[in-house]
Amino acid sequence: MAKSPETEHPVKAFGWAAMDTYGLFSPFKFSRRNTGEHDVQFKVLYCGVCHSDLHMVKNEWGFTQYPIVPGHEIVGVVTEVGSKVEKFKIGDKVGVGCLVGSCRQCDQCSNDLENYCPKQILTYSMPYVDGTITYGGYSDLMVADEHFVIRWPENLPLDIGAPLLCAGITTYSPLRYFGLDKPGMNVGVVGLGGLGHLGVKFAKAFGTKVTVISTSLSKKEEAIGKLGADEFLVSSDPEQMQAAAGTLDGIIDTVSAKHPLVPLLGLLKAHGKLIMVGAPEKPLELPVFPMIVGRKTIAGSAIGGLKETQEMIDFAAKHNILPDVEMIPIDYVNTAMERLSKSDVKYRFVIDVEKSLKAE
Repeated sequence: MAKSPETEHPVKAFGWAAMDTYGLFSPFKFSRRNTGEHDVQFKVLYCGVCHSDLHMVKNEWGFTQYPIVPGHEIVGVVTEVGSKVEKFKIGDKVGVGCLVGSCRQCDQCSNDLENYCPKQILTYSMPYVDGTITYGGYSDLMVADEHFVIRWPENLPLDIGAPLLCAGITTYSPLRYFGLDKPGMNVGVVGLGGLGHLGVKFAKAFGTKVTVISTSLSKKEEAIGKLGADEFLVSSDPEQMQAAAGTLDGIIDTVSAKHPLVPLLGLLKAHGKLIMVGAPEKPLELPVFPMIVGRKTIAGSAIGGLKETQEMIDFAAKHNILPDVEMIPIDYVNTAMERLSKSDVKYRFVIDVEKSLKAE
């Protein structure tokens, strides 16, 4: 007979979980494994709410395992370390992002690209090496192999900084990999949500000229006045889009809903790159002709490896790059999901896990 989540492992844990595709959260008792010799156990203080959490609780990508405890922007303080842990000690501030495992042997892992390992293990709702299902950061404690734990800089706030572990690395990595991190380059950012606003901040920190592309004119003042973007385009305005044709070296597209790509390709210079980091649940139409005539590229990018994630966190600390967040208690998470589905947040929810679980 299969064990319940509460009895699979010896360490008692508590969080909030969704039980089915309705995606409603409720308090949930489960268990974590004992701290192995290479493991770090930490008390979860804060956890960001990612748009992919919403996709997953609704099983919109088709591989959700229920019950699901989401959360992959997890920060806290180390409470226990295994006998062979070298990088961390009790009391250290740490974070865990989207990954808690990979094969550690393939070409991708050997090149610090665990995020592209065919055997990667996501932080929640995936089978771990022991066969049990992983649970994320909407919970009071976390256990992870030290390889997948990020050292948190002292001058970077844990609460506000938590979303960097997904939204931050998701935009930082393609800017770096595709060479859009050079001062003076012209970079577009499509969508001004949790990912997009950090894409603007990182691109500006690299010294590029940033154009925000959005369907909503109401976001212009925020984009330019608050986030420091240089230009703003309303993607549904053909005149604006035509006037800006051929001006961008690259575009980071953060939109997770279905949308046309042809207008975006028109903004690129010859040899320009359109990099998809949003994850629409329905396929997008691939326009080949506009790619051919300008030798343009449509590419994708997913988070980053552990080395690059640490690099991103250190870069954010050095340049004071922080997400714009709204702090919430964990019992607000159902409302937060409703608001997230309507893009009604600027720009990221962060759950105050310690304070709100202590109150229960």
